[in-house]
Amino acid sequence: MGLLEGKVAVITGAGTGMGRSTAALLADEGAHVVVVGRRQAVLKELAEEIIANGGKAYAKAADISSKDNVQDLIDWVRSTLGPVDILVNNAGSASKVLNVRWIGEEEWNEVLNVNLNAVYLLTQAVLPDMLSRRTGTIITVSSLAAVNPNLLGGAAYGAAKAAVRNFMTYLHNTFRNDGLRAITILPGETATPILDNRARPPRQEERDNMVQPEDVARAIHLVATMPQRTVVQELIIAPTLQRDTSGDLEISKWTGAPAEDLPKG
Repeated sequence: MGLLEGKVAVITGAGTGMGRSTAALLADEGAHVVVVGRRQAVLKELAEEIIANGGKAYAKAADISSKDNVQDLIDWVRSTLGPVDILVNNAGSASKVLNVRWIGEEEWNEVLNVNLNAVYLLTQAVLPDMLSRRTGTIITVSSLAAVNPNLLGGAAYGAAKAAVRNFMTYLHNTFRNDGLRAITILPGETATPILDNRARPPRQEERDNMVQPEDVARAIHLVATMPQRTVVQELIIAPTLQRDTSGDLEISKWTGAPAEDLPKG
């Protein structure tokens, strides 16, 4: 019997990277995993892989920045599988324009919608069942950009990840005595597709030395499978080797700048 036998786990951003690896690990522990993302075909393929390996998985495409979509998702989970036991807020988005001098309002809001507002909406949707049952785990993937924001992730990404870390601490402080476990994972540079949005996408040899998606998934697996009496409030996972990012930062500073503001020469 797995450590999560019969538990219902909802994982956002599950189509690729950390979310995909997390879904496989939690399913291996006996959880009924609901994989959530934007692309139904990718999610369906993942669910079929998990089922072929003996697990239980369900694919649900949803816009998690929409309150109606989120409520429909959680209502479907509750009516089909039962109340959500574990919510993994893994979906992430970064802007292409990284300097606050140049980023537009629409791009700023898009990053905050995925990284912060979606976490609020999903939390609000699952909270009543968790509090009434006096048990539940909410795990949110923030970032070390919350602690050390810079031009690699960009202004919007760092602000959103800091805000969501604050929100998770709020949940911990407010509801821990009601049985809620609120956990924040703070990865350093991780080799996921989000790096392709960087002003200078890292080379493959650089990505090989970063945290890998399966490393973060193992961290999520650890905190999710701890006994209910124990909460790992915050966990940092970072690359052992620290790379020189000075060149990347300089490029990032000017991405999206108007031609007249670019440095001359």
